[in-house]
Amino acid sequence: MIHAADVNGISLTFRAEGDAAAPPMVLLHGRTADHNDWNGVTQHFAARHHVIVPDLRGHGASGRPDGYLLPDMAGDVAALLDHLGLDRATVVGHSLGGVVACVLAVRHPDRVERLVLEDAPPPYPLEGRPPLVEDGSTHFDWRMMHETERQLVRPDPAWAEALRRLEVPTLVLSGGSASPFRSERLAELIPGARLVTIEVGHLIHVGDRRAFLRAVDDFLTDTGAGTATGTGRGAGAGVS
Repeated sequence: MIHAADVNGISLTFRAEGDAAAPPMVLLHGRTADHNDWNGVTQHFAARHHVIVPDLRGHGASGRPDGYLLPDMAGDVAALLDHLGLDRATVVGHSLGGVVACVLAVRHPDRVERLVLEDAPPPYPLEGRPPLVEDGSTHFDWRMMHETERQLVRPDPAWAEALRRLEVPTLVLSGGSASPFRSERLAELIPGARLVTIEVGHLIHVGDRRAFLRAVDDFLTDTGAGTATGTGRGAGAGVS
Protein backbone atom coordinates (compact mmCIF):
# COMPACT_ATOMS: atom_id res chain seq x y z
CA MET A 1 0.00 0.00 0.00
CA ILE A 2 1.26 3.50 -0.90
CA HIS A 3 1.38 6.17 1.81
CA ALA A 4 2.70 9.68 2.25
CA ALA A 5 4.18 11.21 5.39
CA ASP A 6 5.24 14.77 6.19
CA VAL A 7 8.66 14.21 7.75
CA ASN A 8 11.82 16.30 8.12
CA GLY A 9 10.20 19.22 6.31
CA ILE A 10 9.17 17.30 3.16
CA SER A 11 6.49 14.92 1.93
CA LEU A 12 7.90 11.41 1.66
CA THR A 13 6.02 8.77 -0.32
CA PHE A 14 6.53 5.17 0.76
CA ARG A 15 5.18 1.68 0.25
CA ALA A 16 4.57 -0.72 3.13
CA GLU A 17 4.21 -4.49 2.88
CA GLY A 18 4.05 -7.34 5.38
CA ASP A 19 2.83 -7.64 8.94
CA ALA A 20 3.21 -4.34 10.80
CA ALA A 21 4.14 -6.35 13.92
CA ALA A 22 7.05 -8.09 12.15
CA PRO A 23 10.67 -6.87 12.40
CA PRO A 24 10.97 -3.71 10.27
CA MET A 25 13.12 -3.49 7.14
CA VAL A 26 13.74 -0.36 5.06
CA LEU A 27 14.76 -0.63 1.39
CA LEU A 28 16.45 2.43 -0.15
CA HIS A 29 16.65 2.62 -3.94
CA GLY A 30 19.47 4.00 -6.08
CA ARG A 31 19.66 7.34 -7.83
CA THR A 32 16.97 8.11 -10.48
CA ALA A 33 14.84 5.15 -9.28
CA ASP A 34 11.90 4.98 -6.86
CA HIS A 35 10.17 2.41 -4.66
CA ASN A 36 9.21 0.37 -7.74
CA ASP A 37 12.88 -0.55 -8.19
CA TRP A 38 12.36 -3.13 -5.42
CA ASN A 39 9.39 -4.86 -7.08
CA GLY A 40 9.91 -8.60 -6.77
CA VAL A 41 12.17 -8.12 -3.76
CA THR A 42 9.67 -6.63 -1.31
CA GLN A 43 7.39 -9.66 -1.55
CA HIS A 44 10.21 -11.99 -0.52
CA PHE A 45 11.16 -10.01 2.57
CA ALA A 46 7.55 -9.18 3.49
CA ALA A 47 7.03 -12.84 4.41
CA ARG A 48 9.12 -12.20 7.54
CA HIS A 49 9.43 -8.42 7.85
CA HIS A 50 7.42 -5.23 7.88
CA VAL A 51 8.96 -3.78 4.70
CA ILE A 52 9.03 0.00 4.22
CA VAL A 53 10.12 1.28 0.80
CA PRO A 54 10.33 5.09 0.47
CA ASP A 55 10.94 7.27 -2.53
CA LEU A 56 14.01 9.26 -1.50
CA ARG A 57 13.63 13.03 -1.64
CA GLY A 58 13.84 14.24 -5.24
CA HIS A 59 12.63 10.87 -6.56
CA GLY A 60 9.25 9.47 -7.55
CA ALA A 61 6.34 11.10 -5.76
CA SER A 62 8.35 12.42 -2.81
CA GLY A 63 9.04 16.09 -2.32
CA ARG A 64 11.63 18.07 -4.24
CA PRO A 65 13.09 20.45 -1.67
CA ASP A 66 15.75 23.11 -2.04
CA GLY A 67 18.63 20.91 -0.90
CA TYR A 68 19.99 17.38 -1.19
CA LEU A 69 22.67 17.02 1.43
CA LEU A 70 23.25 13.37 2.28
CA PRO A 71 22.72 13.94 6.03
CA ASP A 72 19.31 15.44 5.23
CA MET A 73 18.42 12.42 3.09
CA ALA A 74 19.43 10.14 5.97
CA GLY A 75 17.43 12.35 8.31
CA ASP A 76 14.36 11.74 6.16
CA VAL A 77 14.66 8.00 6.82
CA ALA A 78 15.11 8.51 10.57
CA ALA A 79 12.10 10.81 10.62
CA LEU A 80 10.05 8.24 8.70
CA LEU A 81 10.91 5.64 11.36
CA ASP A 82 9.73 8.13 13.99
CA HIS A 83 6.51 8.71 12.04
CA LEU A 84 5.86 4.97 11.97
CA GLY A 85 6.73 4.51 15.66
CA LEU A 86 9.72 2.29 14.88
CA ASP A 87 12.84 2.40 17.04
CA ARG A 88 15.14 0.32 14.80
CA ALA A 89 15.14 -1.36 11.42
CA THR A 90 17.30 -3.43 9.14
CA VAL A 91 18.30 -1.02 6.37
CA VAL A 92 19.12 -2.17 2.83
CA GLY A 93 20.46 0.41 0.40
CA HIS A 94 21.46 0.20 -3.26
CA SER A 95 24.03 2.62 -4.70
CA LEU A 96 22.99 6.14 -3.59
CA GLY A 97 20.56 4.43 -1.23
CA GLY A 98 23.55 2.59 0.22
CA VAL A 99 25.32 5.88 0.82
CA VAL A 100 22.22 7.27 2.54
CA ALA A 101 22.07 4.07 4.62
CA CYS A 102 25.72 4.53 5.64
CA VAL A 103 25.10 8.12 6.72
CA LEU A 104 22.02 7.00 8.65
CA ALA A 105 24.03 4.30 10.45
CA VAL A 106 26.83 6.73 11.28
CA ARG A 107 24.57 9.53 12.51
CA HIS A 108 21.84 7.36 14.07
CA PRO A 109 23.46 3.99 14.90
CA ASP A 110 20.74 3.24 17.43
CA ARG A 111 18.16 3.22 14.61
CA VAL A 112 19.88 0.58 12.46
CA GLU A 113 19.61 -3.07 13.48
CA ARG A 114 21.59 -4.41 10.51
CA LEU A 115 22.99 -2.75 7.42
CA VAL A 116 23.07 -4.12 3.86
CA LEU A 117 24.98 -2.08 1.27
CA GLU A 118 24.42 -3.15 -2.33
CA ASP A 119 27.16 -1.94 -4.69
CA ALA A 120 27.49 1.42 -2.95
CA PRO A 121 30.47 3.66 -3.73
CA PRO A 122 33.15 3.84 -1.04
CA PRO A 123 33.84 7.22 0.58
CA TYR A 124 36.82 8.05 -1.61
CA PRO A 125 37.06 10.51 -4.51
CA LEU A 126 35.58 9.09 -7.69
CA GLU A 127 37.97 9.78 -10.55
CA GLY A 128 37.06 9.88 -14.22
CA ARG A 129 33.33 10.39 -13.77
CA PRO A 130 31.80 11.88 -16.96
CA PRO A 131 29.83 15.10 -16.48
CA LEU A 132 26.10 14.78 -15.98
CA VAL A 133 24.06 15.61 -19.07
CA GLU A 134 20.40 16.42 -18.55
CA ASP A 135 18.15 14.50 -20.95
CA GLY A 136 14.66 15.74 -20.13
CA SER A 137 13.80 13.01 -17.62
CA THR A 138 11.16 14.21 -15.19
CA HIS A 139 10.68 11.30 -12.73
CA PHE A 140 13.48 12.71 -10.57
CA ASP A 141 14.86 16.15 -9.75
CA TRP A 142 17.93 17.11 -11.77
CA ARG A 143 19.03 19.38 -8.95
CA MET A 144 19.25 16.24 -6.82
CA MET A 145 21.48 14.67 -9.47
CA HIS A 146 23.93 17.54 -9.50
CA GLU A 147 24.04 18.03 -5.72
CA THR A 148 24.49 14.36 -4.89
CA GLU A 149 27.09 13.97 -7.66
CA ARG A 150 29.28 16.61 -6.05
CA GLN A 151 29.08 14.80 -2.71
CA LEU A 152 29.83 11.40 -4.27
CA VAL A 153 32.76 12.60 -6.36
CA ARG A 154 34.34 14.51 -3.46
CA PRO A 155 33.01 12.88 -0.30
CA ASP A 156 33.48 14.36 3.14
CA PRO A 157 36.66 12.74 4.57
CA ALA A 158 34.89 12.44 7.92
CA TRP A 159 32.63 9.80 6.38
CA ALA A 160 35.43 7.24 6.04
CA GLU A 161 36.65 7.95 9.57
CA ALA A 162 33.15 7.48 10.97
CA LEU A 163 32.69 4.17 9.15
CA ARG A 164 35.86 2.86 10.80
CA ARG A 165 34.07 3.23 14.14
CA LEU A 166 30.74 1.78 13.04
CA GLU A 167 29.48 -1.07 15.23
CA VAL A 168 26.39 -2.04 13.21
CA PRO A 169 26.50 -5.58 11.70
CA THR A 170 27.04 -4.95 7.99
CA LEU A 171 26.85 -6.88 4.73
CA VAL A 172 28.51 -5.33 1.68
CA LEU A 173 27.45 -6.70 -1.71
CA SER A 174 29.76 -6.01 -4.65
CA GLY A 175 28.78 -6.36 -8.28
CA GLY A 176 32.32 -7.44 -9.11
CA SER A 177 34.41 -6.54 -12.13
CA ALA A 178 31.48 -5.11 -14.14
CA SER A 179 30.56 -2.63 -11.40
CA PRO A 180 31.60 1.03 -11.63
CA PHE A 181 32.45 0.95 -7.92
CA ARG A 182 34.94 -0.92 -5.77
CA SER A 183 32.63 -1.81 -2.92
CA GLU A 184 35.26 -4.04 -1.36
CA ARG A 185 36.97 -0.83 -0.25
CA LEU A 186 33.80 0.04 1.63
CA ALA A 187 33.81 -3.35 3.35
CA GLU A 188 37.43 -2.81 4.40
CA LEU A 189 36.42 0.30 6.32
CA ILE A 190 33.61 -1.15 8.43
CA PRO A 191 34.71 -3.34 11.35
CA GLY A 192 33.55 -6.92 10.93
CA ALA A 193 31.73 -6.25 7.65
CA ARG A 194 30.93 -9.28 5.51
CA LEU A 195 31.73 -8.96 1.80
CA VAL A 196 29.89 -10.99 -0.85
CA THR A 197 30.75 -10.53 -4.53
CA ILE A 198 28.13 -11.38 -7.15
CA GLU A 199 29.52 -10.91 -10.66
CA VAL A 200 26.59 -9.17 -12.33
CA GLY A 201 27.53 -5.50 -12.22
CA HIS A 202 25.82 -2.63 -10.48
CA LEU A 203 22.21 -3.84 -10.32
CA ILE A 204 22.71 -6.99 -8.28
CA HIS A 205 19.09 -7.33 -7.14
CA VAL A 206 18.04 -7.24 -10.80
CA GLY A 207 20.93 -9.06 -12.49
CA ASP A 208 20.85 -12.05 -10.11
CA ARG A 209 17.92 -11.64 -7.76
CA ARG A 210 18.22 -15.16 -6.41
CA ALA A 211 21.85 -14.69 -5.36
CA PHE A 212 21.00 -11.28 -3.88
CA LEU A 213 18.17 -12.67 -1.77
CA ARG A 214 20.23 -15.68 -0.68
CA ALA A 215 23.12 -13.45 0.46
CA VAL A 216 20.82 -11.13 2.41
CA ASP A 217 18.87 -14.00 3.97
CA ASP A 218 22.11 -15.70 5.05
CA PHE A 219 23.31 -12.46 6.63
CA LEU A 220 20.05 -11.83 8.46
CA THR A 221 20.19 -15.25 10.07
CA ASP A 222 23.91 -15.03 10.91
CA THR A 223 25.30 -11.59 11.65
CA GLY A 224 28.76 -12.85 12.61
CA ALA A 225 31.77 -11.16 11.07
CA GLY A 226 33.54 -12.70 8.13
CA THR A 227 34.13 -12.48 4.43
CA ALA A 228 32.42 -14.62 1.83
CA THR A 229 32.42 -14.58 -1.94
CA GLY A 230 29.52 -15.58 -4.12
CA THR A 231 29.29 -15.65 -7.87
CA GLY A 232 26.50 -15.00 -10.28
CA ARG A 233 26.04 -14.65 -14.00
CA GLY A 234 24.42 -11.86 -15.95
CA ALA A 235 24.99 -8.18 -16.50
CA GLY A 236 23.92 -5.20 -14.50
CA ALA A 237 24.17 -1.55 -15.43
CA GLY A 238 22.84 1.69 -14.11
CA VAL A 239 23.65 4.99 -12.51
CA SER A 240 24.37 5.49 -8.85
